[in-house]
Amino acid sequence: MQHGALAYQQTTKTVETPREREAALLVKAAAGIQRTRDAWPVDFAELVDALTYNRKLWTIFMSSATEQEGGLPAPVRQNIANLGIFILNETREILENPQDPARLEGLVNINRQLAAGLRGK
Repeated sequence: MQHGALAYQQTTKTVETPREREAALLVKAAAGIQRTRDAWPVDFAELVDALTYNRKLWTIFMSSATEQEGGLPAPVRQNIANLGIFILNETREILENPQDPARLEGLVNINRQLAAGLRGK
């Protein structure tokens, strides 16, 4: 039975569009941050792990989106860059002063909303 699940996962990966993959990664990052928020207070290492994953993801998005060869219109590239800068700054500020778990909600909401947009919802 395990072979069937593995085959399904591999097939899913091959038919998944780049937009669907990006949406899935955003949802994964949001879920990690949400788990940290729900389990507050958490071990600082858990917070660092969740925020580092999200930061790396957004760094890749920003790098990819701002390339002119990517085919995105300039306003879309700029919006992604602006969101990414906000995410990176907010992440830094949360890590410097991790007393307010409510600040994590903004990061979760941005990821979920962008994922929904990528999925056309």
